[in-house]
Amino acid sequence: MSKSIEELKSLTTQIRRDILRMVHAVNSGHPGGSLGCTEFFTALYGKVMNYKLPFTMEGKNEDHFYLSNGHISPVFYSTLARFGFFPVDELRTFRKLDSRLQGHPTTHEGLPGIRVASGSLGQGLSVALGAAQGKKLDGDSSLVYTLQGDGELQEGQNWEAFMYAASKKVDNIISTIDYNGQQIDGSTDNVLSLGNLHAKLEAFGWTVLEEKNGNDLEAVIAILEKAKTETGKEKPVAIILHTQMGNGVDFMMGSHAWHGKAPNDEQLDTAFKQLYLEAPADY
Repeated sequence: MSKSIEELKSLTTQIRRDILRMVHAVNSGHPGGSLGCTEFFTALYGKVMNYKLPFTMEGKNEDHFYLSNGHISPVFYSTLARFGFFPVDELRTFRKLDSRLQGHPTTHEGLPGIRVASGSLGQGLSVALGAAQGKKLDGDSSLVYTLQGDGELQEGQNWEAFMYAASKKVDNIISTIDYNGQQIDGSTDNVLSLGNLHAKLEAFGWTVLEEKNGNDLEAVIAILEKAKTETGKEKPVAIILHTQMGNGVDFMMGSHAWHGKAPNDEQLDTAFKQLYLEAPADY
């Protein structure tokens, strides 16, 4: 059953609580980017993407999603669990020995919802393009969605993939870039500026949409739905989604310091007070 906007907004808060609980439990993981992308994942799985359960790896006549910046696995795992791909209780195994929920998503454990191992940055779009072309060869009109970090666009393989997608008119793909301006070593502008990303992607032959309010759930749903209307026109589609790293927790917001750092007990308590739910469904 489709959830209302208010239910999805509540779910974004629950997912943020899950993210913090997971990384705190093992004092390891990547909360910053995960918190910043929560609206994107909730919108994608709650309103936009067409998929079926139980999960199948082939996913014929279903939309596919490929995560390139695999270190934000906490938000991916929580989203999958909260939308019924696997039991929510399994989130407590995050990053533990013999868990299916490793720090970066892997396929060898058969975790439902994961179609590709990701962790080596810069590769997700290339994989997704192969899947998108495969769908065309199969006569499958479904779409392929991707998420990439802005920092990983500093790697050359992305630009080969951007060029390839336009050259081959791969028009059944929607690639979203999490544009939070932060990466592990500092701001993207200081590490290696992306310059005018919008103009660059257009110059590479993509249809480019941009949303400044990437942590507004309704705005994210709207830009993804608009992107769908641009598919099938012989051009790949990109969304530049401006988000805030650490969104929802004031002492984490906008700082690269929380790229890969877990909160301590006191910080977790402070964060949970900010991420208040009247009846949280914490695992």
